[in-house]
Amino acid sequence: MKLFAAFFIAAILFSGRNESVAAPVMNPNFQNYTLDYDTPVNPALQAQLENIDATLRAKYGMSTNQTSVGLLDLQTLRLAMIHPDREDYAASVAKIGILYAYFKLHPDAATNLDAKTRHELGLMIKASDNDMAAKFSEELGLKPIEQVLEAGGFYDVKHGGGIWVGKHYGKNTERYGDPIGDNSHAVTVRQVLRFYLLLEQEKLVSPSASRTMREIFASPDIPADNIKFVKALAGRDVQILRKWGSWENWLHDSAIISGPGRHYILVALTNHPRGDDYLEGLAVAVDDLMMAKNLQ
Repeated sequence: MKLFAAFFIAAILFSGRNESVAAPVMNPNFQNYTLDYDTPVNPALQAQLENIDATLRAKYGMSTNQTSVGLLDLQTLRLAMIHPDREDYAASVAKIGILYAYFKLHPDAATNLDAKTRHELGLMIKASDNDMAAKFSEELGLKPIEQVLEAGGFYDVKHGGGIWVGKHYGKNTERYGDPIGDNSHAVTVRQVLRFYLLLEQEKLVSPSASRTMREIFASPDIPADNIKFVKALAGRDVQILRKWGSWENWLHDSAIISGPGRHYILVALTNHPRGDDYLEGLAVAVDDLMMAKNLQ
């Protein structure tokens, strides 16, 4: 499990003391675990996540059509999902699709990425820089990105869609709406969960590409945006690899979250003015749940 120890040493966000963070105990089946359209949820965790979601929706006046959530406990491999294949406009979350396509189409970058490109990719992911996202999507081409995402199973028109990049961020040149919802950028909970799972398993493109992508998510020279999950979990001694998105009422966050006694993936998509409040409440409630499981 050297990979996980290395990951925790290379922290992206510290909200506590360095010395208290230890590499988690992983399920022995972790490397063989797959998240596909037939992967079952864990009934107990599903009920708990549904209760958290219902409580927060009631608090903020949100309907079941305005939230989609996914939670994967990487230590126990328990899965829970609410509307996992209902596609949403992605805002900036779809920039993970550009990152994936970059390494898929530039395999040498996994071990030979120059400092300038590494920093620019970090700006695209961690600072959500639209100019950098457009630079790379224009370099790669929207159609090649689409082909790479479909080939990797990240977009499937037969299963509700997935991760879609059909427009250069911040530009009004090319636009290809996705076949499901005609979104310029789209995501589903299931495919974002799967993206992070493969990243943690070092199966996203290749082991070396996964390690380099994780370093880009970390980008310690770029400050984390103190909103959504990061704001909610401040002071909880956690480390976060994340990609958030905001556009009008589409307010999302997605992350690998790790700390003493827990290591999990949390993805939440909202379409409501109080979406950020929901995301903050969700992050706290889920982190409490993940810590409590180790006290039982």
